[in-house]
Amino acid sequence: MSLESVRQFFAERAPDIGIIELAESTATVAQAARAHYVKPGQIAKTLSLKVKDRVILIVTCGDLRLDNRKLKAVLGAKARMLSTDEVVSWTGHPVGGVCPFGLETPLQVLCDVSLRQYDEVLPAAGSIYSAVRISPQLLAELTDATWVDVCQPPG
Repeated sequence: MSLESVRQFFAERAPDIGIIELAESTATVAQAARAHYVKPGQIAKTLSLKVKDRVILIVTCGDLRLDNRKLKAVLGAKARMLSTDEVVSWTGHPVGGVCPFGLETPLQVLCDVSLRQYDEVLPAAGSIYSAVRISPQLLAELTDATWVDVCQPPG
């Protein structure tokens, strides 16, 4: 179902983007980077957060961590990660396959500026076996995302 909602999303908004389906799991950044032969930073991980009474998605480079101070400054309040059940309920996607496409519920999407260092990133596509290759700019355009700086510098 989740993969199908992502398929439908791309069929309607960007039919030239194909979904890559693999036999091996790409649920973690390390697994995805190995499977797609890219750097971990090119894996665009989607984090599901609750801020007060709203749920948002933040897409970041796979090798970076959120900076809680920056995040609070951008969001105006402290955020918490959603539980596994909450992630599935809000996004319609399983943990490891969460992406900002084909969502169960329309959610605000934020893209960390770190993604811009790559010409192409690979977010999941609704399952732990799927992904898409997409430019960070097109990812942001298709999801009406806002660019933010909420990650810690590498190292």
